[in-house]
Amino acid sequence: MENRVDVISNFNDKKKKLIVVGSVLFTFIVFLLVLSVNLGRADISISEVIKIIYGKITFDEKILGDISKSKIAIVWNIRLPRILIAIFVGWGLAVSGTVFQSLLMNPLADPYTIGVSTGAAFGAVIAIYINIFILENPIPITPFAFLGAIFTLFLVIKIANKNGYMSSSNLIISGIIVSSILSAGISFLKSASGEQVSAIIYWLMGSLDSRSWNQVILSFPVIMILTFVCIYFSEDLNILALGECQARSLGVNTKKIRSIFLISASLITAVCVSVSGIIGFIGLIVPHMLRFSLTSDNKSLIPLSALLGSLLLLFADNISRVLFNVEIPVGVITTLFGGPFFIYIFISKNKSIQ
Repeated sequence: MENRVDVISNFNDKKKKLIVVGSVLFTFIVFLLVLSVNLGRADISISEVIKIIYGKITFDEKILGDISKSKIAIVWNIRLPRILIAIFVGWGLAVSGTVFQSLLMNPLADPYTIGVSTGAAFGAVIAIYINIFILENPIPITPFAFLGAIFTLFLVIKIANKNGYMSSSNLIISGIIVSSILSAGISFLKSASGEQVSAIIYWLMGSLDSRSWNQVILSFPVIMILTFVCIYFSEDLNILALGECQARSLGVNTKKIRSIFLISASLITAVCVSVSGIIGFIGLIVPHMLRFSLTSDNKSLIPLSALLGSLLLLFADNISRVLFNVEIPVGVITTLFGGPFFIYIFISKNKSIQ
């Protein structure tokens, strides 16, 4: 009886701890969001920032009467969409990284493992190439990137689906094959672009520069809805992570659950890559940090990863646009900081095992 009480007590304490961590992360995101809108070379006070946001949300033009149009444009049309995209993309990459690591039972899996990012990059590069050499009026890059990612997803699933069965190893191998072919296509278009290749390279490095409300409207509903789908089926994902045979013996429809998570995580990745380019290490590091320090239960891990991913990418984007005279693509910042940090986690994990 006492053991049972201790177990319940420990469970409640762990649940409270996770709620506290989630609340702290959410508070930091809100604080950093307000601070980020105020950061930049234009001199805009926090009170003006709050007035602009409140006035735009409530459609109260009287509040904006004593603020210049240039300041309103900077806050509402330039800074705020970029900050929101950073939050949503960080959220999405972290969620899809958590799902892929559990789904593929591979701690090194990330949102780009099965080649969806390469498909998005290929679509975007095609759009950039068309804009440079073919059309006078530029076409939007985001739809092309999204379509490229979706095409890659279904191609990988088709290749990996052997006799109606789709294993984790088949998905990874299929992703590598398709990704290699598309990477060759990207290299070909880069070579064919000649002196204009810088536009392609800049997009491939991952950047949140010049994001608009159109991209916010595209990314927000898709990422949020699919995140809730992942959380809803998270207990089945926990069981599936134990192994195919064990999951089946416990009554989980492994084919259905695998398809739900594969499509959900891939669509999240597709949206993120289509609006931001390729931003590395967020989806790889964030699940590791939380899994080793707090919990491996996907029901808690997925929302916590979403919050921490948002916070880290927003912080990295502030570094990229504020600390340097020339803006550095945020994908470069996340790789520079994420790479060494992941090496540290990997070495620490190996020492603990020994």
